[in-house]
Amino acid sequence: MNPYEDMRIFAQVMEAGSFTAAAERLGLSKQFVSRRVMQLEERLGVRLLNRSTRRLDATPLGQQYYQSALRLLSEVQQVEQDISGQTQALRGTLRLSAPLSFAMSHLGCLLTEFLQLHRQLDVEVDLSDRAVDLIGEGYDLALRIGSLEDSSLIARRIADIERVYCASPDYLARRGTPAVPEALREHDCLPYGHARQVQWQFKHQGKALAIAVTGRMRANNGELLRDAAIAGMGITYLPAFIVERALAEGRLVALLEPWTPPALQLSAVYPQHRQVARPVQAFVAFLRERLGRL
Repeated sequence: MNPYEDMRIFAQVMEAGSFTAAAERLGLSKQFVSRRVMQLEERLGVRLLNRSTRRLDATPLGQQYYQSALRLLSEVQQVEQDISGQTQALRGTLRLSAPLSFAMSHLGCLLTEFLQLHRQLDVEVDLSDRAVDLIGEGYDLALRIGSLEDSSLIARRIADIERVYCASPDYLARRGTPAVPEALREHDCLPYGHARQVQWQFKHQGKALAIAVTGRMRANNGELLRDAAIAGMGITYLPAFIVERALAEGRLVALLEPWTPPALQLSAVYPQHRQVARPVQAFVAFLRERLGRL
């Protein structure tokens, strides 16, 4: 009997969502993993998992045990790291998810620099604008822009990201330049996302304002919306790092600057059990130092 190992196996089953996936991560057989969880339940005298042919669901006691196990496993990992010394080289693989547009603009050179600093560490990067399931899909860390949903994940602020309302000189010459947010109701807009009802937020002299906008095109990719705006299809609202070059070259013009709302927040989020992982800690600290205010 090894309580620590049982905790580790059970935590992997919870994160992976199945005995098969947990066994693959641990390099063990499915039968061994299943048997150890059953022996754990027998020793505790409680049912931790409800099993069906399609999925595993934690019982209330199983969820309680999982949260306690994560805390204890993290403490053990921290103790071992303290004893072995923080000067040891980082090893292993850091699995990272990041928004496509932000990653293409910023992460290429930063990841290269980070890997040069830590030559025994590997990084796997998934570029996607969707909010990945960090635990279920096995990610160590994700970068997210904007407000975060309440969850069991830990979030660390990395930087602030300014946003810009903008349109092409050609579009403004044809349709006029909106002087106040309310004027957007008479314009073609290019909103981010797929929601049918879109409201753009404004703030001026301490007062918040929301304006419903419409247009012929919406998308979940900032570069596509930027290019559509440059082509004269309407007014868009995007992070500054996506449109800054077009603004500097005069292909886009910034609008409604007195009403621009506060910056978005770029955050690093990661599961509780990864908060003491040295690669995660090192990468978060590296990003906070390098990025600052975008």
